[in-house]
Order: sequence, then structure tokens, then C-alpha cells
Amino acid sequence: MKTILIVDDERNLRDMLSVYLEQEGYHVVEAANGREALYVARYEKPALVILDLMMPEMSGIEFMRQFRKESDTPVIMLTAKIEETDEVLGLELGADDYVTKPFGVRPLLARVSSVLRRTDRSEAVQDTILRAGELTLDVGGRIVKLADETINLTPSEFDLLYVLMSAPGHAFSRIDLLEKMSGAAFEGYERTIDVHVRNLRAKIEPQTDKPRYVQTVYGMGYRFSPDL
Repeated sequence: MKTILIVDDERNLRDMLSVYLEQEGYHVVEAANGREALYVARYEKPALVILDLMMPEMSGIEFMRQFRKESDTPVIMLTAKIEETDEVLGLELGADDYVTKPFGVRPLLARVSSVLRRTDRSEAVQDTILRAGELTLDVGGRIVKLADETINLTPSEFDLLYVLMSAPGHAFSRIDLLEKMSGAAFEGYERTIDVHVRNLRAKIEPQTDKPRYVQTVYGMGYRFSPDL
């Protein structure tokens, strides 16, 4: 049974989500703020975190800054803001997906299932090593190296790079990449791919303004360079 950590200062929301998630067969633990969530996560080792961004004591953004130093557990953010600033910042800090409040429970459950299915699929992949130029991706070990340096990627960044490296020269739309990474594509969330690409480039590209590995296909999406 997989454990899911719900982090939100609204008790009623935590209770409601707990009921639905437990009906789906998950074990649920809760925290009312980011500080409490760090302790719970260290003890419970959840398979996924559902995280509100706006909380007292320690916000979801500050939680992400601390949590990503010690875990690559997938995170789905909950944000009530209309502005994109917090959503983009959360993704830049390593969140895997986001849902804007108010939201329907069923769509959120679908996102939870999608993220966990992707994680399960990644764990089940046979050991494969992909190489291109100075870049090496070890699928089984989930390790990426640039020359001799190990590059720390979030789960979404790793999966994005794996999809692109698996088909050099193939142009993927943003919807295609969401589908390949998560097993499902959610309309309106294509810009998450742009943030993940920007973060990935910052870690692996010698020059982010002249990408060597992850190239933009204008008007469509992205591809991995076929010339390496």
C-alpha cells in the first residue's frame, strides 16, 4: 500500500482528500504546514506528496526548497493563485505537477494515479544506458552524468530527458511529452513542460541560449539532437 502525504493548513480539505484517497487504496498521512510535513515525510517515506503552497509557519515553496535537498519523491502542488508565478517557482524547485484550486477530486485522483504509475514504470525498466556526446543516462540507476560529473535531476527532469534521448531527432509536442512522461496528458498544463525543459537545460547544456542536447522545434515542442 502506497503512502501519500497531504500537506495543507485547511483541515476540512485534508479530511476530504484523505477519504477519497483511502477509498482508492492508499495509506494517507497529513501535515498542516511545511515544517510539520518535513518531519512526517522523513518518518513515513511517502510515495507522493500533495502540497499546498500557501501555508503558515513554512510555505509550500520553502518546504520544496528543503525537501528536494533530501528526497526526489514526486510532489503535486495545490495553488489557489491565479498568477503563474508560484506554479512556475514550484516546478523550478522540483515539483512534478500542479492543480489550481478550486479543483475536482476526480481529476486530482487521476493526476495522483498518473504520477505514481510513471514512478512504477520507471522502477520496472530494465537497466539501459543511453549515451550522447558527453551525456550519459543510466535508466536502471536513474543516474545522469555529464562527462564525469553526476547531474542531480528531479524525477520529471529525468523522465523528460529519458523520453527525448530514447528517440534522437524525433520532434515531440508538449502534449506528446506529457503523455510519454505521465501516461496521461492534461489539457492546459503544457507549460509545465517548458519549465522542466528550462530547468533541464540549466543543468546539462554548456550554453542554455544555444542548446546542444535539448533543441526547440518552433511551433511544436522539443527534440533531442540527432547529431551527437
